[in-house]
Amino acid sequence: MIHSQPLIPRADMIRCALCADARCDQACGSLRPSELLRSIWFQNEQKAALRLPENNPCLTCRARCEEACVRPGEVPVRELINRLYYQVRPECETALPEDESRLRSSLCGVPLENPFLLSSSVVASTYDMCARAFEAGWAGACFKTVCMMDIHEASPRFSAVKGADGSLIGFKNIEQLSDHSVKENMEIFRRLKARYPEKVILASIMGRNDAEWGELARLCEENGADAVELNFSCPNMAEGGMGADIGQVPELVERFTAAARDGCHIPVLAKLTPNVMEMSSAAEAAIRGGADGIAAINTIRSIVGIDPHTYVSAPAVRGASAVGGYSGNAVKPIALRFMAELGQNASLKGRHLSGMGGIETWLDALEFILLGAGSVQVTTAVMQYGYRIIEDLKDGLNLYLAEKGCDRLEEMIGLGLDSLSFSTDVLQRDTVLFPRFIPERCIGCGRCRISCMDGGHQAIRADENGRPVLDGKKCVGCHLCILICPQRAIQPSNRRIRRAANA
Repeated sequence: MIHSQPLIPRADMIRCALCADARCDQACGSLRPSELLRSIWFQNEQKAALRLPENNPCLTCRARCEEACVRPGEVPVRELINRLYYQVRPECETALPEDESRLRSSLCGVPLENPFLLSSSVVASTYDMCARAFEAGWAGACFKTVCMMDIHEASPRFSAVKGADGSLIGFKNIEQLSDHSVKENMEIFRRLKARYPEKVILASIMGRNDAEWGELARLCEENGADAVELNFSCPNMAEGGMGADIGQVPELVERFTAAARDGCHIPVLAKLTPNVMEMSSAAEAAIRGGADGIAAINTIRSIVGIDPHTYVSAPAVRGASAVGGYSGNAVKPIALRFMAELGQNASLKGRHLSGMGGIETWLDALEFILLGAGSVQVTTAVMQYGYRIIEDLKDGLNLYLAEKGCDRLEEMIGLGLDSLSFSTDVLQRDTVLFPRFIPERCIGCGRCRISCMDGGHQAIRADENGRPVLDGKKCVGCHLCILICPQRAIQPSNRRIRRAANA
């Protein structure tokens, strides 16, 4: 079965650089270790296990892959592949699907070969980039926002919050819109549609007035775009009254949606800003203006990394900085919250929702789909790992759908909405679900005890060997210890008790 948590955690291959033209592949005569490791990283370990040959070549090899690694001796390649054979493969219950027909979806009636699109950004800003993405397997691209303004970008314009392994947890940009002319972008649309007629071109646009919104929509349709996405959400505009400034005012959203709707006959999506308390007002205004669907979320206004010596936040541009847009996996919980709000809004029933915000793995994408998204868009993960991630996005979701017995992706859309409430009043509060310790995994580090003592309810003590022991009289079942344990040696148990009435 497919597990919600990987059998091989990312932490076990934390030193892998996920190289391009990986040396481990060149050293191995039997496998392509880099592809297997990448699948583990992107929570697609079952696909990797199922694609291994029947006989394990790693049993008798000298691990030349580890010697050739750019970090020699730091990545346990042979051990990880052996774990795919002997730990993951026995858990696989479903064969790899023979085709990708289950992944077919649509965007406001426009066919999609799979739900994965590049989102409007630098990753979809030239002909060559979109062509390479289409060749890799992306279903389409939301091209970087086309405008009639003269765009000049700052340098540098990116900064990030990084994890212990160097990967980007959160990503800040102060980038604006396409710096190509409208004429140049229209030429790109024509060339892409001529060469890739089955791929979807979603043209992001931004105007300064009603006439520009309508004119840009018309031009995009005439030059091959399948749909337009109205950028009511960019937080980085140098000129006021644009981007996120519009998305925060429902009246303006409705007005400019109507202007774009009058300019074209293809589907129109409104891309809304998360820099609001609630998104429904703007979404409903977009629908009144003629939008066929909603895209969300764009980046969140943020400040990252104030330098302790210069006192300037990152990215610093000649001694100055600015609030910018935050993206990456860190924003996914916020994006999912807005997706759920839109998915539960009865006024949007039957409208297409295109979800984005922190998607890196197929499981991330599935969460958006379960909350109502019919397509998903990706930028930051592509900037970090490249277009190649589409392989694991598609394969992981395809295998999941096969395991669930789904013939069509549409069967999964919105299945997570009924169990979700925006009020905690619906939650049962009269039972306690205890944690369970797994002795063979425990290394006796004491992290669970420290966290419970200083951040919980003092319900864990150490035995004579330094292993945790639970005090059931004090445990309230908060599960902080489960989240803290670095070895995944604590899991939810089946032991549940009823809380005392006066507790």
